[in-house]
Amino acid sequence: MNVILAVKQYVTKMIEDSGPGMKVLLMDKETTGVVSMVYTQSEVLQKEVYLFERIDTSGRETMKHLKAICFLRPTRENVEHLCSELKNPKYGVYYLYFSNFIGKPSIRAIAEADDHEVVREVQEFYSDFYAVSPHVFTLNLPNCSRAGAWDIDAIDRACQGILAVLLSLKKCPIIRYQNSSEMAKRLAENIKHKINDEAQLFDFRRTDVPPLLLILDRRDDPVTPLLNQWTYQAMVHELIGIRNNRVDMSRCPGISKELQEVVLSAEHDEFYQKNLYLNFGEIGQNIKTLMTEFQRTVKSNQQLESISDMKAFVENYPQFKKMSGTVSKHVTIVGELSRLVTEKSLLDVSEVEQDLACQNDHSSALQSIRRLLANDNVTELDMMRAVSLYAFFRLKLSSHSFSRTHGRLFRVSRLLMPRFTKRTEHTLVTALIQYGGRNVRSSDLFGQNKTPLSLTRRFFKGLKGVENIYTQHSPLLSETLDSLIKGKLKESFFPYLGSSVLRDRPQEIIVFMVGGATYEEAYAVYNLNKTLPGVKIVLGGTTIHNCKSFLEEVLHSTGHGAASRARVTSASGNYRSSYTSSFF
Repeated sequence: MNVILAVKQYVTKMIEDSGPGMKVLLMDKETTGVVSMVYTQSEVLQKEVYLFERIDTSGRETMKHLKAICFLRPTRENVEHLCSELKNPKYGVYYLYFSNFIGKPSIRAIAEADDHEVVREVQEFYSDFYAVSPHVFTLNLPNCSRAGAWDIDAIDRACQGILAVLLSLKKCPIIRYQNSSEMAKRLAENIKHKINDEAQLFDFRRTDVPPLLLILDRRDDPVTPLLNQWTYQAMVHELIGIRNNRVDMSRCPGISKELQEVVLSAEHDEFYQKNLYLNFGEIGQNIKTLMTEFQRTVKSNQQLESISDMKAFVENYPQFKKMSGTVSKHVTIVGELSRLVTEKSLLDVSEVEQDLACQNDHSSALQSIRRLLANDNVTELDMMRAVSLYAFFRLKLSSHSFSRTHGRLFRVSRLLMPRFTKRTEHTLVTALIQYGGRNVRSSDLFGQNKTPLSLTRRFFKGLKGVENIYTQHSPLLSETLDSLIKGKLKESFFPYLGSSVLRDRPQEIIVFMVGGATYEEAYAVYNLNKTLPGVKIVLGGTTIHNCKSFLEEVLHSTGHGAASRARVTSASGNYRSSYTSSFF
């Protein structure tokens, strides 16, 4: 099960089925992102695709010598744009491919618009999702709920995305869902209903052990998105942000023009592929090794003791930039991460987070947070995390009535947040308890069997400014999947939908997280795939969260005001949370 390969095969088939000759790839905003996640522009150019256009761009030049390969989501807006295009065609012939099911009324409208008879083919190619890595996909669908219920458009999009994943992987699964989540149950029912309606499409070759689709709810583990991360991919998303494999570096101090936006793709970047799940300190050491090797080739004796030394070396050797632009990109990224870790005292912050997650000493927890409060470098966002973790792990407020919870939260906020606006922090922590408190969870997130451990710090002596951090936290998803694979996942908490029941050890598992997954969970799935022979797991989510986007989701879901969401955004630092869409 490889979602990147599945999308690549679809895109390759689109291009090859149109035959030889010059082509234009005509896409919409979402399919542009879908293709750019799996193919580089240079790779597509090698397949005689010489132009990339958006279907909603007006004033495009007429080029009758080009074949148009249209890859579109089957939305009403796209069908309208396509009908307008066909009434006044700009290209010689059109091959139409839709990323999901397209209704008969839309097909009829397209046929009626094709007055010039330029359409040669219409097909459904099920790649209606963003393939992040072979085992991870997202729908880029944040803020999908309100008051614990689906937004109408969001559940349709989630259902379409999961069905596309199943069809692209050629799987007709047995379905289990989180019983405590009405959203998970409703999504499971919608998917099952559509599979039954399209039984012919899902009539794949039967295997001895059927694949399993497990639908979970982010509310069952509200803690994982709150924690600082220390693996490369997760750190970049947490501190800077990744969207469709792109990282906006434009607000980094002293950034060069060519590095204002960079691409992080394990498919096309060997260094990133080897390092995305490594610890921060290990990445710094690996970059130092690469730089040292290049120094030997240019016979340079310049000392490289820190990330700053490396950046200066890259700037002083244009030859190095030319030979290894990929490495210069990573030197810049790691340098920025190192700067932010120091500037925001994230080592101290992460230590407190781990203590809050793993200790049961109330006074020690308060002392830890007071330590953060005395540190002027700690950002408002990190203080929000600490207070939220304190509420979850220490007070266990969700076991009380909401009125008692409300009052105690206000007192905690006043105690812990004297230098910030108390009302906003109080609102946020209250929203988090509403979102992921004990009354909405099915799992024992804060199990009594955890052993208190202190955070282990290890330092690489050969590299200044990058420290190797090992955290104790493991996401709840790891425990859930472990129980599932061992046949110990309780059916009362995670029932089957319908009469089909899996009695054997599952071999192919597709997990979907309503409310968004995280890169820490992607790493956990990667490790399970690596260590469990015969088991293949794919993880998907409505979105992929960092702390800021998760807090925005919580505030949206619980119905708290836009002012609080704006406060979260401003507290997170200077980086933009949205990215402009671009071609590859």
